[in-house]
Amino acid sequence: MGERVFVREVGLRDGLQLVKRMLPADRKLEWCRSAVEAGVPEIEVTSFVPAKVVPQFADAEEVAKGALALGGNFTAAALVPNSKGAERALALGLPKINYVLSASEEHNLANVRRTTDESIKDFANIVALRNSSAAGRTRLAGGIATAFGCTIQGVVSEKRVVEIAARLAELGADEIIVADTVGYAHPNQVRRIFKAILRAVAPLPVAAHFHDTYGMGLANVREAVRLGVRTVDAATGGLGGCPFAPGAAGNVATEDVVYMLHGLGFETGIDLDGIRAATRFCRDELGVVPTSRVFAAMAKA
Repeated sequence: MGERVFVREVGLRDGLQLVKRMLPADRKLEWCRSAVEAGVPEIEVTSFVPAKVVPQFADAEEVAKGALALGGNFTAAALVPNSKGAERALALGLPKINYVLSASEEHNLANVRRTTDESIKDFANIVALRNSSAAGRTRLAGGIATAFGCTIQGVVSEKRVVEIAARLAELGADEIIVADTVGYAHPNQVRRIFKAILRAVAPLPVAAHFHDTYGMGLANVREAVRLGVRTVDAATGGLGGCPFAPGAAGNVATEDVVYMLHGLGFETGIDLDGIRAATRFCRDELGVVPTSRVFAAMAKA
């Protein structure tokens, strides 16, 4: 048995946020069920954002409750951008909340209408909410979006990214997620930023979240794993994108990441045929063309 790398499914959240076709809650849960059956250990099942901002997530409570009722050996997580979203997630007893802010000031202002420092202060409020609630064991991840560059601001200071990671860890994060929201990262940059963050927040776990705008997604995953990262986000079929990053491609595809990791000798616990079934479901339900190379190759085999 090889060393374990946890591949987390974010398609139900990141993959859906730009899809115009509304997917009903029962179909979202069918997608979730297929990922669980394929062996995915953690799924970001929804986002607690205002429905007027992202109508796709108007059913967040229903989907979260349904995911919790699925059972199975997986963690149901949700993304939140602020304290109000965290309150909603905590009220449902979700075992994991992923809070996100942007290292890019311009992106943070566009995304949540406040500065990055204001978002950091809000994370402290969420930690206090978690600690005082009945769901006190809910794990909180601090996510740093646009950590490798921004379509609005352009260059993002690597020093600033590391400072934010250290501050989130100091405030009580149980995990740090470093995200290439717009797909600008390259392996040398991944090496610099992840080495610095791993050192700054040790022994907290650090997760990687890559998009594939310039075709560097898998190379960046490989570099992060080589440095010791053992949790990677991916989306079924390569779905995804960012509302404030025109032209940004989707996430690295779950199938492609799993195939590569297995080839490198790592264990993921995920069955490729099972993920193919999930991707086929998304293609048929959403009318989108998967970008996964593995899905295309296996379909021709």
